[in-house]
Amino acid sequence: MSDRPFFAGLTIMVLALQPDAFAQDRNVGIAFAYAPEQASGVCVGGSPDKAFACARQKCVDGGAAAADCARVAWCFPAGWSAAVGVMHKEGIHWTEFTCGWQSREAALAAADIRCDTAQRPYIQECALGGLWDDSGKEIPVE
Repeated sequence: MSDRPFFAGLTIMVLALQPDAFAQDRNVGIAFAYAPEQASGVCVGGSPDKAFACARQKCVDGGAAAADCARVAWCFPAGWSAAVGVMHKEGIHWTEFTCGWQSREAALAAADIRCDTAQRPYIQECALGGLWDDSGKEIPVE
C-alpha cells in the first residue's frame, strides 16, 4: 500500500493550519500624516503610535517641519486607501485621505465621492493623488 494518500492528506492539513498571508496583512493599520502645501507621509504598522511616528518622519523627510506634520487619518485594518488633491474655487488646496476600504474599486469610488462637485460645489479641481492596497503598498495611479 502506498503512503502517498497519507502524505497528501498530511500536507493538506499542514497547509490548512498555516496562517493566512492575507489575514496577516489585515492585522496592520495605515497612518497618514500631512503638512498642508509641504509634504505628507504614509506608513503601516500594528499600532497607531508606531505608524504615525513613521508617517510623520516621512513627512519631515519630504521637507516639512515636524510641527506641521499632523496626524490626519488612521485605519485598522488598513484596507485600501486613497489620497485626493482638492482645490477650492478661491485657490487654496489640500489633500484628503480615505482608508479602510474592502477593495480597490471601493477606494476609488470613495475618492470619486470626495471629488463630486454636486456634493461639494466649492471645488474647482479634484483628482486622485495616491492609492494604497490593503497591505500599505502604494499602487501607481494611472
